[in-house]
Amino acid sequence: MPATRLHFVVLPIAAVVLLSQAGCKRTGDEPVAAQAQALPAWSLDESKLIQPIRFNEADLDPSTSPCKDLAGYVNDKWLTANPIPSDQTSWGVGDVLRQRSLGIQRQLAERAADLPAASGVEKIVADFWRTGMDEARVNAQGLDPLRDRLAAIDELSGGRSVSEYLRKVAAKGENPLFGFGSGADFKDSAMNIAYAIQGGLGLPDKTYYFDADKQPLREAYERHISKVLQLTGVPAEQVALQARTVLAFETRLAHFSSSAEELSGDLSLYYNPTTPAAADKLTPNFPWTVFFAAQGVAAPKIFSLSMPAFHQEVSRMLADVPVAQWQSYLRYHLVDDASPYLSDAFVTEHFDFHGKSLEGQEELQPRWKRVLGAVNDAAGEPMGQLYVEVAFPVSSKARMEQLFANLREALKVRIENLGWMSDETKRKALEKWATFTPKIGYPDKWRDWSGLATQRDSYIRNVYAAREFAYRRELGKIGQPVDKTEWNVTPQTVSGYYDPLQNEIVFPAAILQPPFFDAQADAPLVYGAIGALIGHELTHGYDDQGSRFGPTGNFEQWWTDADAAKFKALTEKLVKQYNSYEAAPGLRVNGSLTLGENIADLGGLNVAYDAMLRAVGDKPDPRIDGLSRDQRFFIGWATVWRKQLTPERLKVHMASDEHSPPRIGANGPPTNVPAFAAAFGCKAGDPMVHSGENLVVIW
Repeated sequence: MPATRLHFVVLPIAAVVLLSQAGCKRTGDEPVAAQAQALPAWSLDESKLIQPIRFNEADLDPSTSPCKDLAGYVNDKWLTANPIPSDQTSWGVGDVLRQRSLGIQRQLAERAADLPAASGVEKIVADFWRTGMDEARVNAQGLDPLRDRLAAIDELSGGRSVSEYLRKVAAKGENPLFGFGSGADFKDSAMNIAYAIQGGLGLPDKTYYFDADKQPLREAYERHISKVLQLTGVPAEQVALQARTVLAFETRLAHFSSSAEELSGDLSLYYNPTTPAAADKLTPNFPWTVFFAAQGVAAPKIFSLSMPAFHQEVSRMLADVPVAQWQSYLRYHLVDDASPYLSDAFVTEHFDFHGKSLEGQEELQPRWKRVLGAVNDAAGEPMGQLYVEVAFPVSSKARMEQLFANLREALKVRIENLGWMSDETKRKALEKWATFTPKIGYPDKWRDWSGLATQRDSYIRNVYAAREFAYRRELGKIGQPVDKTEWNVTPQTVSGYYDPLQNEIVFPAAILQPPFFDAQADAPLVYGAIGALIGHELTHGYDDQGSRFGPTGNFEQWWTDADAAKFKALTEKLVKQYNSYEAAPGLRVNGSLTLGENIADLGGLNVAYDAMLRAVGDKPDPRIDGLSRDQRFFIGWATVWRKQLTPERLKVHMASDEHSPPRIGANGPPTNVPAFAAAFGCKAGDPMVHSGENLVVIW
């Protein structure tokens, strides 16, 4: 299912959300109503907003048989008529909702900026908006906001000074080398511990540093590094050599990093509990007892030194890499990270590589969209507080909660009727089922943002202030109980996620619009779309990784050995099935990388179909637009996969994204659902039909 696992900046774990992207010092959170500092009464100008995509019977392509290509039958006419905009790298129903959300946020930001004396969350939004949109001032400042940071890099004199530098910048939330923050303890999910994870790479995945077909991108990346360094003032005759050393530096790190496929296939790689003293012995040139002290955190009894081989290599590099190479690496990453918030020359160079070369984006997004992106990255919840006041009716929340209850019951019946699972394991599976928690729309209480001091003199200084604010909040959670009311996504985000450590499912307001959730649609379309999405997230609790977490959220083996072996055999069949699919000529799906999402897609579709039948009961089939109830259900499913990617973006997606590409996502699961073949009269041997040993049913 598209866009249902989140990837956060500090700790990019799909499914297990260990760190939030935006946060604050916790000084007493308040209920939503208590923090309402609403803008003066006004309404959205719908004429300025893109409208969500609803199902339209005219979009169906009768020349394409759904038994051969459901995605083509449902989506290709629309995709042909709606090419990817020049400032995007993909275009589909989710992208349309993102543009709508941005349009709403723009109106909110403009209103906040017009307030004569904005305060609270309105001031935060207004300060970001005003400084970000003041292009003349940003251009006039040039590289000046980074001068002190660049000077600190220039003053480095050896490995010890580099280690000290890394500790100091980490304390401000600016660590370029590895992720550090808080997350629930895998073995005691009610408590937060510290996690240190791999990082430091400028390309999407470690495979980009070694695969032969990525050589052109490596060359483009090296040229990009050269240009960035030259913009910082490195003499022209030195930039080529420094760029080569940066790429070599990252390649060395990549050798000791885990790939996206490895991390997707084994979440335990994130959990390596150790004491700070024991960690010091593993990384003698980067002592963790000293690091904790530099962050202002009391050394804990344990923390997770995730991917220890990576950290050990960093320690070795602090001893044997010349300081000049460290300086080149740190200088490049400091400026490349800051480039979107600097003057036009930096913005353009950053876009030319990260947008054009890497993902095939033809045109830079307009400034207002980029500024809102910064607001959402750095201070998304303040914007979210304003967003829900105008964009999410209470009725939508209530209906979603009822849908969740229906899907949850359908999943229970499926678990109870599993033929391959023993009663002993079923009891545990049902214990976990009983503790699922939904979070719909927006938090019941907002965080306190009063400690974030934003100004109206510098765009990037506001970005840095918000990062440090978020980081200090993360540090404050180490050793504290997990706050189960906390959200790790903002209401205006078109996404959703399942967190196995809290056994919770989260659907923010922005995704609860057509075609994902259409209050005007009939039950089959609703259950085929948002119903399957809910089912997808529920099934994540039992996918290849979610199934490793028990009813309380702890990392444990709750299966019998025999059931675990049966489950593995079924998932291996799904891996093999998806390995056979091509997203483009010669570009095959990685069934191992995408396994968790594929399990959840298949389980979610089955659960949603069962729930739809329960919802309609014995009512006669109304056959709307000449389509049967079951046909409309599967059309609803395919519609939410209506999306196309640039060829470059597709390659990045295939290498690093846990989701199957859109067409495969639409077509793959229905091939394993006999009700689909029955609905469209498909026959054995049709491309969209699996039967016998080729049919995969897990949950």
